[in-house]
Amino acid sequence: MQFEDKRALVTGGSRGIGRAIAEALIGRGTATAITGRDADTLRSTAEAIGAVPIPGDVGNEDDAVRTVRTALEELGGLDILVNNAGIGRGAPLVETTLEMFEEVHRTNVVGPLLMAREAAKHFVAQGSGNLVNISSTAGLKGFQRGTTYCASKFALKGMTECWREELRRHNVRVVLVNPSEVQTEWGGRKLDAVDPKKLVPEDIARAVVGVLEIDDRGFVPEFAVFATNPF
Repeated sequence: MQFEDKRALVTGGSRGIGRAIAEALIGRGTATAITGRDADTLRSTAEAIGAVPIPGDVGNEDDAVRTVRTALEELGGLDILVNNAGIGRGAPLVETTLEMFEEVHRTNVVGPLLMAREAAKHFVAQGSGNLVNISSTAGLKGFQRGTTYCASKFALKGMTECWREELRRHNVRVVLVNPSEVQTEWGGRKLDAVDPKKLVPEDIARAVVGVLEIDDRGFVPEFAVFATNPF
């Protein structure tokens, strides 16, 4: 795919992986809109990187519908949707609450579903499109205290496989990206210094751009990104 004159929407684009992906796309000539729940941070990021800010919660159906509609209007169309928005909560099974489980799934599962549904309507109508779901290696293998988060990422993997089967006939490429641990302030953690041996958001952005850059006649269905030697 040639990035010039294309239009992209990146959810969770205010910071971290989402911001890095949006910056990478903009740097290649792609008009890009970003979403986020924190309107002030969203607008600040959009101004800094040259994106269109669309405040909203991907897990809210009205917001999701409005977000895609606004992106189509502001960008003049849509060629790429990156479902990046996500949250995480960790707890042992015996301490996992229904509220925690539902909160994570509202953003990590319902959010991508709603955004993909709305974007896919446009992609199918125009006979092309690129749908990229940012998941996690937590969707490949479970771990202690990971019941809620892992379940959401396993669900996203399953949905992605279904969408890929449905949309390939319409020339829509559906890609699942599984980063391992990436150094960001995601989840409220404080990032005091960058460890040169561990992944940073720009690593994931470069990988996503590289996959999208493949000619439209082919695509990479799924890939993971690990730090070579993170210890």
